[in-house]
Amino acid sequence: MPILALVRHGQSLWNHENRFTGFVDVPLTEKGRSEARQAAKALGHLKFDVAYTSALTRAQETLAIILETLGQRIPVIRDASLNERHYGDLQGLNKEDAAKRWGDDQVKKWRRSYDVPPPNGESLEMTAKRVLPFYDRAIAGDLRQGKNVLVVAHGNSNRSLVMKLDKLTGEQVVGVELATGVPLVYEMSTECEVLSKRTHE
Repeated sequence: MPILALVRHGQSLWNHENRFTGFVDVPLTEKGRSEARQAAKALGHLKFDVAYTSALTRAQETLAIILETLGQRIPVIRDASLNERHYGDLQGLNKEDAAKRWGDDQVKKWRRSYDVPPPNGESLEMTAKRVLPFYDRAIAGDLRQGKNVLVVAHGNSNRSLVMKLDKLTGEQVVGVELATGVPLVYEMSTECEVLSKRTHE
C-alpha cells in the first residue's frame, strides 16, 4: 500500500522571531536544520519514490536535508500551489506588533478562522482551494500508481491536506496544530482512501 508522508518545514528565521512569514522567502535556523534531520530519522524505515515541495526555500531546504540524511535520490516536484498561506498585510510583522495595531481579537480571527482572510491575504479556505486541486491532479496520481510520496510544505498547506485526508470541516481544521519537522505518515489505498495515520516524532 502506498505511503503519504507530510512534513512541515523546520523552524525558519521568522518562526523564531514570531513573525508572519507567508510567501516571504526566509531561511531555516540551525534548529530548523536539526528538525529536518530528526524528521529524516523518524522516516528512516521508509523508501520514497517521489517528493513534492513548495516554491519557498525553507521547505526546499528541509526536503533536501531529509533526502540527504536518508540517502535517497528521487524526483522532486516544486510547485507554488504548496506555498504557505499568503498573510497579506501581516507578512513580516511580529505577531505581538500586529495585535497592538489591529487588536488581539482581530488578529486571532485572521489567524484562526477558516474563511476570514487578513487584509490583502488568504484565508485557510483560499489556501485549500489551491492546494487541494494540486493534490488531486498530481500527488493523488502518484498514490494511485502505488508510489510512496513525501510532501514537505508548510503549516497551512499541510493543514489543507490533513483536512481532506482526515475528512475535517473548516471549523475543525483550524484547531489542528502541525509542529515543525514532525512527520505525519498516512498509509493509503490505491483509491486514495486513508487506511491508517501515525505521527512520527
